[in-house]
Amino acid sequence: MTIKRFVNLKRAEARRIFATYAVVTAAYGFMQILSATGLLSSTMRGMLVPVCAYMVMAIALNLVVGILGELSLGHAGFMSVGAFTGVASAIMLQNLIPFAPARLAVAMLVGSGFAAAAGFLIGIPVLRLKGDYLAIVTLAFGEIIKSVFNNFYLGMDSGGISFSMLSDKTRLLPGGRLIIAGPMGIGGIQKISTFTVGFILVMIALAVMYNLMNSRAGRAFMAIRDVCIAAESVGINITRYKMMAFVTSAALAGAAGALFAMNYSTIVANKFDFNTSILVLVFVVLGGQGNILGSIVAAAALTILPEKLRQFADYRMLLYAVVLIAVMLATNNAAVKGFLTRFNPFLRRAREEDEHAV
Repeated sequence: MTIKRFVNLKRAEARRIFATYAVVTAAYGFMQILSATGLLSSTMRGMLVPVCAYMVMAIALNLVVGILGELSLGHAGFMSVGAFTGVASAIMLQNLIPFAPARLAVAMLVGSGFAAAAGFLIGIPVLRLKGDYLAIVTLAFGEIIKSVFNNFYLGMDSGGISFSMLSDKTRLLPGGRLIIAGPMGIGGIQKISTFTVGFILVMIALAVMYNLMNSRAGRAFMAIRDVCIAAESVGINITRYKMMAFVTSAALAGAAGALFAMNYSTIVANKFDFNTSILVLVFVVLGGQGNILGSIVAAAALTILPEKLRQFADYRMLLYAVVLIAVMLATNNAAVKGFLTRFNPFLRRAREEDEHAV
């Protein structure tokens, strides 16, 4: 590779990164203006935090599917781990940390940590697999996590913390609180998630993703994705880098789960089922594998679209499917891609520099 080509590629990548940050920041500012002027409906205001959470989920899964090239169908499980552990920690620390934003930050850190630990533990036996086998095992992991939380009871009283499985045997002292109530989930949650915190989490996820992509680890991820055997032959530790990507992705999903859960008064394990994993995968496929900006735009659009189609009652999901298929066909059309690039100065310049680099 010549120095000129290398410089051109770096410039093109920098423009793509800048375009992503610019779009996310502009969208945040626009939503804040609409909210401040009263032009944003209460329904849309309530969806801002879930949109941010799903954006982070799309970024997280894109690391595994788009950059590493492995298919994971269990990311709803990591989101669930982050949601339940994050909310439980926030409830336990309610008196110790009365400042809501600080408590939310702690909840997201706790959720991220537990999800990363789960990703590490499941990754030890799983990441030696590939293709359909990896997808099946991660799918099973997501369903197992859902089943665990559906049968898990956690309580806290003056005597400390107690838990049980299958049935409520916590035997709490008077004045104690049952935090996780099996299939009933967690109720009485103080809704402390905000759109601003969601925006900050999206920006952090983007920073983590882009720093990884442009590091030695990121190049190793892409080498594994492109030609795994060749990557191994030049000394790349396949298992190590797969584990790094998997744990990082799980940590981001856990933080997104905590943010998502703290936006509702009640959260149940069935919310994080197989359909949620597939929905996040659709964000990545629709936005483009390895395309971060496309994934977050798809996450925002497909989170809002079902609510906008709710007025059509029985035909809502049919219309949703038709729109989804039409968009997927359009985004894979070279003419449509060229048309959209023409009106985006950042992407147009990046494309021109890519062509000159080649």
